[in-house]
Amino acid sequence: MTPSPVFGVIFCWLGGLAAGSFYVPFRGVKRWSWETFWLVGGLFSWIIAPWALALLMTNDLGAVLGETSSSTIFWCICWGMMWGFGGLTFGLTMRYLGMSLGMAIVMGLCAVVGTLVPPIYGGKFLDLAHTASGQVTLLGVAVCVAGIAFVGKAGTSKEKEMSAEQKQASIKEFNLKKGVLVAIFSGVMSACFSFGLTAGDPIGGLTMKHGTPTLWQGLPALAVVLVGGFLTNFVWCAGLNIKNRTGHEYFSAGKESARVPMLANYLLCALAGTTWYFQFFFYTMGQTQMGSYKFSCWTLLMASIIIFSSLWGIGLHEWRGTSRRTQAWLAVGIFVLVFSTTIVGYGSYLATLPQATQAFLGR
Repeated sequence: MTPSPVFGVIFCWLGGLAAGSFYVPFRGVKRWSWETFWLVGGLFSWIIAPWALALLMTNDLGAVLGETSSSTIFWCICWGMMWGFGGLTFGLTMRYLGMSLGMAIVMGLCAVVGTLVPPIYGGKFLDLAHTASGQVTLLGVAVCVAGIAFVGKAGTSKEKEMSAEQKQASIKEFNLKKGVLVAIFSGVMSACFSFGLTAGDPIGGLTMKHGTPTLWQGLPALAVVLVGGFLTNFVWCAGLNIKNRTGHEYFSAGKESARVPMLANYLLCALAGTTWYFQFFFYTMGQTQMGSYKFSCWTLLMASIIIFSSLWGIGLHEWRGTSRRTQAWLAVGIFVLVFSTTIVGYGSYLATLPQATQAFLGR
């Protein structure tokens, strides 16, 4: 299939919309502890949705995984487990910083580490730096980082301007110091997901040999990586259930069972978890459209996540009470992020052109 960077950008934007929106249904969950609704939602994110769609959209999934080397499976799961630490602390980041500021810090670190480490590790970074397409793509990454910095500046300015009462009204557990520390850890560890999908490239090749369309080639590897993420989150959340004695929440709420909307909670968690999964469902589709520059999809995904999460933050009144100056920082950040996705997409388009054309454009 001929690469189409335009569609690659669109798919990554759809993934960003899903990732930037998934936490909203969790806000409707009532009288459940964080560890309970996070694990219930995660069951749909990491197990049910990925394996159901991999079985539905690809051919001979069992045979493909049976032919995959144990080393490939191991590294997919290992990187998935490492990413799991970022995923579970991401939930804590949302609790302490809210969607706008939390997303900006986590996704900023995740974008840089997850985009640049794979080509550096693969020895392709210098090649990128010496081609017109590579230079444009790297420029897009730099512009993305600048956009994230603007959004982060807006978040810092907001924190200084809002009273404690205003912060608590929009983010009940707001804590800047604790939130920033958790966000840094989450951002670095979350980038491991990119490494896991790179490790799973051989699975994509095998599934296409079995007749899977190119567009869905990333789904089997995605399902394997998410197993690792599930293991980490399951151990952590189950431990919190035991420590906080909240395990009963999965079945009833004890004395308050009559006031806990059990069915609604499960449905909201299922919606949140499935929505979360679709970020990577579309992301793997986007990778198939970017040719040799599929690593740039990570930047596109992170940028679009911040854009949509910031818009949700505005819609949920997290920026209410801030000055026009702060809101201007946010607006500039969103604009720069949108611009960065255009640059990255153009760089990937240049990579599809003949080498002679690239050399001419690079003069």
